[in-house]
Amino acid sequence: MDRIDLFRVFVRVAESGSFTHAADTLQMPRSTVSTAVQELENRLGTQLLTRTTRSVRLTEDGRLFHQNALRLLADFEDAENQFRLRREETQGHVKVNLPGRIGRLIVAPALPEFLTRHPGLDIELGMTDRSINLAEEGTDCVLRVGPLRDSSLIGRRLGVLPVLNVASPAYLERHGMPRTLEDLAAHQAVLYASPSTGRIEEWEWNVDGREENLPLSGRVTVNSAEGAVACCLAGLGLAQLPAYDVLPHIRTGELVNVLPQWRPASLPMTLLYPHRKHLSRRLEVFTDWLTDLLNEHCFPNDALPF
Repeated sequence: MDRIDLFRVFVRVAESGSFTHAADTLQMPRSTVSTAVQELENRLGTQLLTRTTRSVRLTEDGRLFHQNALRLLADFEDAENQFRLRREETQGHVKVNLPGRIGRLIVAPALPEFLTRHPGLDIELGMTDRSINLAEEGTDCVLRVGPLRDSSLIGRRLGVLPVLNVASPAYLERHGMPRTLEDLAAHQAVLYASPSTGRIEEWEWNVDGREENLPLSGRVTVNSAEGAVACCLAGLGLAQLPAYDVLPHIRTGELVNVLPQWRPASLPMTLLYPHRKHLSRRLEVFTDWLTDLLNEHCFPNDALPF
């Protein structure tokens, strides 16, 4: 194994905190990963990792070398790609994780054009509404919608997603159209439970930049945007959903915009990367494309058709 490969293995172990996780994401035997790290330590003449039965931690020398390794790997990849750039043939593998609906409705349909434009790039597309650990799963970047809680990652703000209050015509025929916030007490909601915490979200609205909320009753609880859209279309209650998710259904009459004057605050969209100083060329190419694509679907509040 050459030095660059040794560096790559060490970085993956350091960021995942596990030889087993690193081996899985690198698709190598665990013994090969362990041997590679030991060989690197022998070359450097210092211990980079402290091993226990449950975890792997960086030593002080390991922390210093980790930052240098990230920089060297990024520089090496940029050097490799500088000649490919002349032929517009950036190469490599990008592993990205996206919320399910964004991945299915926006990104997947646009991927054929991207892959045709960049024949040297392969994309591993994960789609889930739960938060993932980038380092443990070997993911290059993740798109998160909503406030961020993890300050250890580098973020690139993309824009905001307006959120609408919607219901199906069948539901409104049975329960009536809510006209005021007080009317909500007589209505059912499609309840949304966070896939990470299990906490059920309350009904929200924004007044002069101030967030207000109210718990609503409901007989159905979901833990994905896909489930919330499906249940709302089925007439099971009111729902608060991103505009890109429901505008097509509003245009066809399958859903109705309700209480437009009391919408929730728009949700920020952020691309997150592992903590590193430089992004590889392959990741820059993909995230620049993804940013442009998503911005086409970030409807400013004043551009909504109602």
